[in-house]
Amino acid sequence: MLSKSRVKYIQSLYHKKLRDEEGCFVIEGPKITEEFLLQAPGEILALYAVENWLSNNNTCLKEVNPSCIFLADASDLEKISSRSTPNQVLAIVRKKKDQPETTIHPGLFLMLDGIQDPGNFGTIVRIADWFGISTILCSPECADLYNPKVVQSTMGSLLRVNVIYTLLTDWCKANAGTDIYAATLQGKSIYQCSPLAHGAILMGNESKGVHPELLGFCKEEITIPRTGQAESLNAAVATGIILSHLVKQV
Repeated sequence: MLSKSRVKYIQSLYHKKLRDEEGCFVIEGPKITEEFLLQAPGEILALYAVENWLSNNNTCLKEVNPSCIFLADASDLEKISSRSTPNQVLAIVRKKKDQPETTIHPGLFLMLDGIQDPGNFGTIVRIADWFGISTILCSPECADLYNPKVVQSTMGSLLRVNVIYTLLTDWCKANAGTDIYAATLQGKSIYQCSPLAHGAILMGNESKGVHPELLGFCKEEITIPRTGQAESLNAAVATGIILSHLVKQV
């Protein structure tokens, strides 16, 4: 049984302030935990799992310090989980080091202007990973990468995608030579656009879209033509559709 102090500490990591102070966050469930065990076992600070899961994953756990592995029962996991139905395993993981904006590699990347829904944000990270986009530049208003719902929605893709938070207007001023393509309701059809090998695709807030001041830095506005009656598309769905047409195949 986990101590009350340990339970309280893990529960505190569901709050951004404490995650920032401690430099770590929580992952839950077999799939994302297995991703970390395979790709970043040294970043796992503590792992809590039921006996059956531990025995079935004994080989993967060899890279983790044994002192960081704890046997837990269903009631323990229920106390420390953020889910209504706790899973078999939960781990505390070290946050990635913040990357400077100079680490943006030449090529195509995403810019997110105020994507606030955690599910949307995490799914966009996962979509970027699918299409081989390694960098996402985010405004400070975007959801926190280590929010539990974001982490779960990424399904482990946060390991491979570099997420940088910055003031987008200032960044655009300092990088005036960057080709930026803003997704708006009015613009050139993505079906008429050529695939892109470099530059940025800018996605706006779920309800307000792209801030007007950012549009002034854009080379072109692009859109997904509407043939039905829906008012708008989910931000993550729209990102996937746009990338599927504009990512240059190599």
